[in-house]
Amino acid sequence: MGGSVSSEDGDMGFQIAPMVDVVFVLMLFFMASAGQQVNEKELNIALPSGAPATPGSTTKTPILIDISAEGQVTMNNQAFGTPADKKLDSLRDWLKNAIQQFGGEDPVIIRPNPETRHERIIDVLNAASAAEVKNLSFS
Repeated sequence: MGGSVSSEDGDMGFQIAPMVDVVFVLMLFFMASAGQQVNEKELNIALPSGAPATPGSTTKTPILIDISAEGQVTMNNQAFGTPADKKLDSLRDWLKNAIQQFGGEDPVIIRPNPETRHERIIDVLNAASAAEVKNLSFS
């Protein structure tokens, strides 16, 4: 039996089937990664020109309203009402006067503490709505 060569002992030659499998795996990998590409978009940003301000233009100063975790409403280190005061009449009157004085263009920014109850934030929103604040946001 010395003259017969079994397939286990001899050279099998180049196998194409494993190479095709590798090509398919690579193709799957590239197809999956191509679907996850993020398209970058150009943002239109108006940068300041550095020119001096014209006499008729005024800068808008934001009105910052802070709400503590306990529910105390403050603005410029001045407390408005108590944490139990639902109507916040003093805040509403102050905002109404500021709007009448400055034309209502200044933004009002509410900055609640993360621990503030949502009910208290709604109280401040109601006071701002009663004062007819038009430019309101959260920070």
